[in-house]
Amino acid sequence: MNIKIFDSLKGQLVDFKPIQKDKVTMYVCGPTIYNYVHVGNARPMIVFDAFRRFLEYSGYKVVMVQNFTDIDDKLINKANEDGTTIDVIANRFINEYYRDALKLGVRSANFHPKTTDYVPQIIEFIKTLIEKGYAYEAKNHDVYFNVRKFKKYGELSHRKVDDMRAGSRIEVNSDKKDPLDFTLWKTSKKGEPFWDSPWGKGRPGWHIECSVMSTELLGDTFDIHAGGNDLIFPHHENERAQSLAKTGKEFANYWMHNGMIKSSGDKMSKSIGNIWLVRELLENFDADTVKFFILSKHYRAPLEFSEEGLISQNKSVVRIKETLKKVEEKYDNYVPNINCSKNMKEIIEEANKYLSDDFNTPRVIAMIFDLSKELNKAINDNEEKKILEIYHLIKNNLGPILGLFEVPENSSGGENIVDFLIQEHIQIRNQARENKDFDTADKIRDDLSKKGIILKDTPDGTEYSIKNKQ
Repeated sequence: MNIKIFDSLKGQLVDFKPIQKDKVTMYVCGPTIYNYVHVGNARPMIVFDAFRRFLEYSGYKVVMVQNFTDIDDKLINKANEDGTTIDVIANRFINEYYRDALKLGVRSANFHPKTTDYVPQIIEFIKTLIEKGYAYEAKNHDVYFNVRKFKKYGELSHRKVDDMRAGSRIEVNSDKKDPLDFTLWKTSKKGEPFWDSPWGKGRPGWHIECSVMSTELLGDTFDIHAGGNDLIFPHHENERAQSLAKTGKEFANYWMHNGMIKSSGDKMSKSIGNIWLVRELLENFDADTVKFFILSKHYRAPLEFSEEGLISQNKSVVRIKETLKKVEEKYDNYVPNINCSKNMKEIIEEANKYLSDDFNTPRVIAMIFDLSKELNKAINDNEEKKILEIYHLIKNNLGPILGLFEVPENSSGGENIVDFLIQEHIQIRNQARENKDFDTADKIRDDLSKKGIILKDTPDGTEYSIKNKQ
């Protein structure tokens, strides 16, 4: 069955055809790590982890990259407030991100690059743009991208350059040739972290990091670029412009964007204090409730977030889990397997049809609720074949496609997070090797090595050691 997705660039539903027949390369914009993960961050985490699972279920090998922005004004301000450095702040909240992701049941990407690990590559990228005439050094030694030089600017956000005006999202600066030009490299102010460059001591602009990290790990052109729809302009528009300008090749073949989460009709924002942290949610609701709540709305639609909505969803999820538990107790926690019947195949095919149509998770969530009601009736009527069929459909077929029913009920996220994450990356690498995707396997090993984690392949499996940083 062909997979169709809504491509933001084309502005319509299109057939998905990856560059390689059996492999999908995917980049998801990650958080700026100066604070804990909030529910606005959680939506793309959950949605695109589930979409990745669906692609894998559909037979694709998926290589996913999700970055961490670890150099930014917010990080600098937080470090100054705490009297420390940006790397201390970044590492603290990267660890907390992983802890929250683990409690949510969101798997790690194949790669989680940090901006600060790619500054030399960023400098080379900018130098190429200058050489090609798409960027220039201003009098203040900042480097800007020349928007009017790039004729395709505005295609992703469906805007015309001449209609764009300097506003709240566009920095007005007399050193620019045009108000629309955006920063590639900015001169560091006193007390700010910096790197040496041909333009003096400074640091990367925001947009350049994703162009560099995605192409370094996935190639000049990859399959899917994903993120929240608030990133379409200017962030993704600018990413696409500078990447096409450098390589002359299309940057990402498909652009997927999730809708925003709102509270009482307003976009969630720290400035108005309506942000919910993931860890706060998980103190009162389990991971499946949060996932059901998010996946029960189409990923492109806005999602109204409320405690009342979560409470209502939680009641339904609890009923499903209690029903599954009845079956597990009936079989003393070892539910026998059953051959996939014609009825089961038809239900799986129906779910696949919905997910292949722009990842319509609400229809599959509704199917799970309906199946749960049927399962309850089958238990009451003692219809053993039907009990086993529906149990496996929910627990081992439809659930795993969306990442549901996987997190232990009493999981606190207090596990040895470092060992867990390393082992998870070792498993991802081993899977890549089994798939004969040795390029990805080598990149995972090299990426871990940069972080001080050394892998050693032995006859008994892969072992790791951690280098002590001097």
